[in-house]
Amino acid sequence: MVDDLIIRHARPTEAPELAAIGYVAWENSILPLQRESHELRQTERRRLAHYTAECVSRILVAEHRGDVVGWCSRARGRPYIPFLFVAPYIQGQGVGSALLQRMESILELYGYERVHLETPADHVRAVRFYEQQGYRILAVKSSRDGQQEPLNSVRLEKRLTPYRGPVRDE
Repeated sequence: MVDDLIIRHARPTEAPELAAIGYVAWENSILPLQRESHELRQTERRRLAHYTAECVSRILVAEHRGDVVGWCSRARGRPYIPFLFVAPYIQGQGVGSALLQRMESILELYGYERVHLETPADHVRAVRFYEQQGYRILAVKSSRDGQQEPLNSVRLEKRLTPYRGPVRDE
């Protein structure tokens, strides 16, 4: 586990940095599973830049010694985690686990009993990571999503322990 790791809400000014971390992590782990093209890279850059700018209020970041090293987001109004990215140089040191656990806690405070996410089926390291975090595979699906060839994804689920008490601001 990384020492001095801080998990906090993202700041709007960090959106470009978050998109860059997401892109590098995608480039290192998901891009090799696809047929590479310049267009694919550009599409992913735009998608991450747009997402981080629009959804920054639902993003948690992991900060290590003043540097943002990863982020995790949640969907609006439903228990779904669309993105979890950790900078490649620090992967395997507990950053992803810490982000995921904190996001799950937030979803529990909203009263959700389950959380869902997806990852590429061929991304074995990610599938194993999620299984180690207590997720179970629900389904494998094929999706084109504008790609040249289908990319199979695994839909995973984890049971949560929803908080049933009041949440009050003081």
